[in-house]
Amino acid sequence: MSSAPETGNTVPNPVIPGFHPDPSVCRVGEDYYLACSSFEYFPGVPLFHSRDLVHWTLIGNALDRPSQLRLLPGTASSKGIYAPTLRHHDGRFWLITTNVSDGGNLLFHTEDPAGPWSEPVPLPGVKGIDPDLAWDEDGTCWCTTAGVEQVRIDPYTGETFGPPHRIWSGTPGAKAPEAPHLYRIGAYWYLLIAEGGTERCHGVSIARGRTPDGPFEPCPANPVLTHRGTDLPVQNTGHGDLVQGPDGSWWMVLLGVRPLGGTPGWHVLGRETFLAPVSWVDDWPVVGEVAPAMPAPPWPLVPAAPAPVRDDFDLPELAPHWISLRDRPAGSCTTGGDPGRLTLRARGASPDATDVTFVGRRQQHLSCRARTLVDPSEGTGGLTVRLDESHHYDIEVASGEVRAIARIGPLRTVVATRPLPAGPQVLRVETAATPVPADARSGPDTLVLGVEETDGTFAELARLDGRYLSTEVAGGFTGRVIGMYAATGTVRFDWFDYEPLDEPVG
Repeated sequence: MSSAPETGNTVPNPVIPGFHPDPSVCRVGEDYYLACSSFEYFPGVPLFHSRDLVHWTLIGNALDRPSQLRLLPGTASSKGIYAPTLRHHDGRFWLITTNVSDGGNLLFHTEDPAGPWSEPVPLPGVKGIDPDLAWDEDGTCWCTTAGVEQVRIDPYTGETFGPPHRIWSGTPGAKAPEAPHLYRIGAYWYLLIAEGGTERCHGVSIARGRTPDGPFEPCPANPVLTHRGTDLPVQNTGHGDLVQGPDGSWWMVLLGVRPLGGTPGWHVLGRETFLAPVSWVDDWPVVGEVAPAMPAPPWPLVPAAPAPVRDDFDLPELAPHWISLRDRPAGSCTTGGDPGRLTLRARGASPDATDVTFVGRRQQHLSCRARTLVDPSEGTGGLTVRLDESHHYDIEVASGEVRAIARIGPLRTVVATRPLPAGPQVLRVETAATPVPADARSGPDTLVLGVEETDGTFAELARLDGRYLSTEVAGGFTGRVIGMYAATGTVRFDWFDYEPLDEPVG
């Protein structure tokens, strides 16, 4: 899942590109495991495995059953599942997260991170978001949440002991102290938090104390990480989590974005997972550079198997990188009823609807191409690049016609149409990232929508500015997802392929 080729002694950063925010990591022996937020998408909380902190393989989604993850049709985009913490303790993996749309804070456990994970343990006495877990020497489990508040819990039952209490408020004047993580390292307990908001002022600060519940003294060099006020190519750096390698070295996984275009800069892939080295000076962490290329860790790299370009939908279940909106009823989405095809049965009438039948994957490259072979003989559907219900570009086929559609805020426009012969059609979307912009008004990328002719030539229908599918325009916490949908009737897809294209230089 690397975003660029490795060269010499450097490796690409982000280590998990695309919409993979709020990373939390733990190590068991020589194996690393990492979880991310998933918001309104189902299944929820993607889980990755690595042997080197650089190459990550998606091994599943922790919340893959409706009984674990309730996202009702009215769940707004950028609601749902926030900021998991992943830990290993006493032979078991623990995952705690917040469903801000239903149920509040929930805890899950398993002996195998690839699943299945347990049913949720509700935590009614734990308030706030971004919950963390830490165990002290006598086995007491401490849960710390944004704010920053803390309470002792029984992780098996969800029982809390005593009321939550404030343990640190972060840097005076800095907004949104959140994403707390508590660690015992050497003689101290360290409390790592994000603050400043998850936009351009995001940062990471830390405090330490002699006991897990404080009192805590802040690091005199806070924030220990921020790119605020810089022109560095990676921005919004924050929401970090620390992990120690088998050789004793320390590392931080964190989120960041890669803005493109002119002013103010637009990021379109969402918040991505980056890696940074950490050293220690006077018992305080010093975080190294967060850049698109970073020095390789001091151990052998273990490349992951490359993700296949094409999915022919030959398996009885969808691969774990496929996600849907809020739920995925068997009656509306299947690969088993018509082997070798993905069959989608419409619910919502278009990608404008919160209950549209949709199967997509995260866009992970600034420049890429996505294609699908669609049979619209029994319905209307196509290919969409989605940020939310109010911000998406579609290439849609129905009744002998293909049309390019742009939804930008309150406006929905059919940009172009073209007649088509009957039968299956290959739909195509390409994104081309903008090189160094010619002026301050340049957008981040261009999206080209069209259809492939029977002789293999490409018929372009629309060429659209990518800024309108960016977080800076749409708001929210997610990134682009590219996928297939059904708007009316039943629509079948024979295959879908996704491949990166050459990125701009300079």
